[in-house]
Amino acid sequence: MRYLIMLVPLLLSLTACQSAYYSAMEKVGVHKRDILVDRVEEAQQSQQQAQQQFKSALEQFSSLIKFDGGDLQRVYEATDSEYQACSKAAEDVSSRINSIEAVADALFDEWQDELEQYTNANLKRDSAIKLSNTKRQYASLLKTMRRAEQSMQPVLASLKDNTLYLKHNLNAKAIGALQGEFNSVQKDINRLIADMNSAIAQSEQFVATLKQ
Repeated sequence: MRYLIMLVPLLLSLTACQSAYYSAMEKVGVHKRDILVDRVEEAQQSQQQAQQQFKSALEQFSSLIKFDGGDLQRVYEATDSEYQACSKAAEDVSSRINSIEAVADALFDEWQDELEQYTNANLKRDSAIKLSNTKRQYASLLKTMRRAEQSMQPVLASLKDNTLYLKHNLNAKAIGALQGEFNSVQKDINRLIADMNSAIAQSEQFVATLKQ
């Protein structure tokens, strides 16, 4: 309970900062809808970059299990570097999705509140329908994005395990032990890429809807 009490002022402060940011942007003609479009497009880019990074990690893993002599320490360092890069890419994807949620919630709250300002019943009804459709499409997109986000976790876990094992067993026997892991990692990365492609395609459709 003590930690919750300490957390509440922080959350209120963050909310106030976001509200101030949205207000400042609106004063220069950039509205929440515009910010949401930008953030969805930024999330697309981060997902595309993450795809490439995980593919790169898979290529490094493939090179690792084919190792037949040379500087094993250098191979470990390259493998660890790929894992660290994947971890950073995953964090970026999560951050982008969180930023989408923040502005989407603010946009939908504002939209709902402003429905009460209409005096024309037909326009109010039309706007309410559009809000409902947009929220439904957004909910589907967010679910797809979160699924793609979660699909990175088993890959990261496997890459970390393999990197740690190699770190403490820099020998040919360790390479042999890791060979059996490759197919599983490859399968998880292929699933990750498919999930992200689905999220990217859905993002494009959502952005098109917002721009109408």
